[in-house]
Amino acid sequence: MARSVTPFLMFEGAAEEAMRFYVPLFAGSDVKHVELYKSGEMGPEGTVKRAAFTLAGQDVICIDSPAKHGFTFTPSMSLFVECEDEAEFDNAFAQLSSGGAVMMAPDNYGFSRKFGWLSDRFGVSWQLNLS
Repeated sequence: MARSVTPFLMFEGAAEEAMRFYVPLFAGSDVKHVELYKSGEMGPEGTVKRAAFTLAGQDVICIDSPAKHGFTFTPSMSLFVECEDEAEFDNAFAQLSSGGAVMMAPDNYGFSRKFGWLSDRFGVSWQLNLS
C-alpha cells in the first residue's frame, strides 16, 4: 500500500525560483528543504537536486532535471486550489497568470462562484476556485 501521493514538478533550471514564487501566494505554505547540486554532480551546480515545500498544507516536491527532455508541463495535469476568499483568488490569479497564459478567465461558469484556469510563466497549470 502506498504511503503517500505527492505532486512532483520537474523543471529545467527554474525549480527554486518557481517554488519561492509559489509559497508566498497561499497561507499554510512553506519551503521545507532545498538540496542543490554541487560541483561534479549530475546536474549543473546550484540547481535543485530535490526540494520539498508545502502549498496550503499540500506537500509538493520539485527538481531541476539534469537531463533535457522533449516535453514540459501540460494543462491536462494541474494544481487545483480552493481559495479561501475573493482577495486570495484575485491575488493568486494575477500573480500566477503574469507572464503565463489564461485558459479560462475568472468567471462564474455555473459550477462555482468564481473559477479560473491558467498556465504560469514556468508552464505549470493551475485551476483556482472559489466555491
